[in-house]
Amino acid sequence: MDIAIHNSKKKVSVSDDAFAASFNETLVHQLVVSYMASGRAGTKAQKNRSEVRGGGAKPWRQKGTGRARAGTIRSPIWRSGGVTFAATPRDYGKKLNKKMYRVGMRSLVSELVRQDRLILIDKLGVTEPKTKQMQARLQELGVDDALVLTDGLDSAVYLAARNLPNIQVMDIAIVDPVSLVRQENIVIDEAALKKLEERLS
Repeated sequence: MDIAIHNSKKKVSVSDDAFAASFNETLVHQLVVSYMASGRAGTKAQKNRSEVRGGGAKPWRQKGTGRARAGTIRSPIWRSGGVTFAATPRDYGKKLNKKMYRVGMRSLVSELVRQDRLILIDKLGVTEPKTKQMQARLQELGVDDALVLTDGLDSAVYLAARNLPNIQVMDIAIVDPVSLVRQENIVIDEAALKKLEERLS
């Protein structure tokens, strides 16, 4: 298939396998959930009655005091006692096979192409780290909410976009499904498109 370059008669030929795949919503959802789950820290930790320091000796004898029986001062119902169902560190990550990930990314990118949300440009044309320059270029493209994908992270482009709301700049090598879903449009240059095609093939 061919993808037209914005404001140009030129078209770029790309693989149908990578950019014309059928949309599998279930797999894309799985992809996004898996990616977000892997980002969770899962470092919450509390101590149960066996982990709290102290409490080895029985506080008073079993019978004869008139008080309720007690075996340890670290019982969960006592002040300074352990937590009843203590939270432990856990890994929230969800396993996703490489093949599933690749097919899901193809499905997602293909749907963006079908919805005309993937804007292909010849060159971004931002040479200085100036917000005004980036804003003017995005206005030319008619977008105000976009993920800008480049082949290698250009510091001038990154700094120019840093102060613009709803604009994210990312190297094509590290693009993830959540970033693709989050932004309204995807602005990508020819070099980055070729890298994306290699990654999805």
